[in-house]
Amino acid sequence: MSDVYVVGVDMIKFGRFPEKTVPQLGSQAALMALDDAGLTIQDMQALYCGNLGQANAMVGQRILQEIGQTGVSVVNCANACATGATAFREAWMSIKAGVFDCVLAVGVEQMGRGLLGGGGGGDGIPKEGLLGSGTMPAVFAEAGMEHARNYGTTFEQFAKVSVKNHHHSTLNPKAMYQIETPLDTVMNAEMISYPNTKLMCSVNVDGSAAAVLVSEKKARELGLNRAVKVKASVLTSDPYSDRDLVMPDVNAVTRIAAKQAYEMAGIGPEDVSLVELHDCFATAEILHYENLGLCSDGDAGRMIDDGEVALGGRIPVNVSGGLLSKGHPLGATGIANIYEVCTHLRGEAGDRQVEGATFGMTHVIGLGSACGIHILEKVA
Repeated sequence: MSDVYVVGVDMIKFGRFPEKTVPQLGSQAALMALDDAGLTIQDMQALYCGNLGQANAMVGQRILQEIGQTGVSVVNCANACATGATAFREAWMSIKAGVFDCVLAVGVEQMGRGLLGGGGGGDGIPKEGLLGSGTMPAVFAEAGMEHARNYGTTFEQFAKVSVKNHHHSTLNPKAMYQIETPLDTVMNAEMISYPNTKLMCSVNVDGSAAAVLVSEKKARELGLNRAVKVKASVLTSDPYSDRDLVMPDVNAVTRIAAKQAYEMAGIGPEDVSLVELHDCFATAEILHYENLGLCSDGDAGRMIDDGEVALGGRIPVNVSGGLLSKGHPLGATGIANIYEVCTHLRGEAGDRQVEGATFGMTHVIGLGSACGIHILEKVA
């Protein structure tokens, strides 16, 4: 089976674009990724499109209507917050299997304001038999409080995640917000669901990201100087467990995926230079330090206190600004994270560059559940 490489990748600056359609947003990122690869839509053998809000609307085909209908295979997918990562993985699998040599993956979302304001319709995950709230702020607030109960994690430590990510976003011109948020400001912001204040919740925005994936043969034809190798691509769902009527398990799906990803890549967490993980809420980022094996259980609070996960630290996390500040357009997030890591592995991240980056990890999780993890490697 061929190794798979990313030879083109880009994203639009996240924001709110009510004047544009979803296909227009997606085509914008697609053309940017094609330009980055030095290729055109005529070179693509397939398109894999991730979108949640219009999952039944043939978004991939409508993107091709914007940039060139070439008659190629189009696959549309929806997988909660792992939608973009799933589209990327489908593209990766098609090359790994030897079906195609050169394909395009696009993730795109247009969201309204408020709690998942652009939702995809339907009733979502059934709440029958559950106690308490099933909303995302409540779920991750409960998970944070459980971590606090077990390990003594403090409100201040959770808030420091937001301070860090908002600082990182000031170095990222493609982030939705680029504003410093001091600790007192974060802690005194409107409380959404304790311990997450408003500034500790991810931003619902519009956005798109895209990547061109190729086989090793095609990568060598194009030149490896800016290519990034996909060392691992993993997608997992929840294992069976006795049902907790109060709080869903937001950890197991990531732990399973991380174990598989490290094994596939042949590395350990100590080899990873940077991580873009799913900080849908500040509490979630703390949990995922441990779920991804970046530290031992109960040590996440110390990591944020000691600056190990900040730019310049031992293992920088969410140097893009993360979902908290860069924004979280559901279908685009997975590929946007891949764009960020590829930019560092190429040495092109400017003021936020993680120096000497050789391996990077991306992680997304959609409750229901789906977890997508990719490990990427610097080539040249």
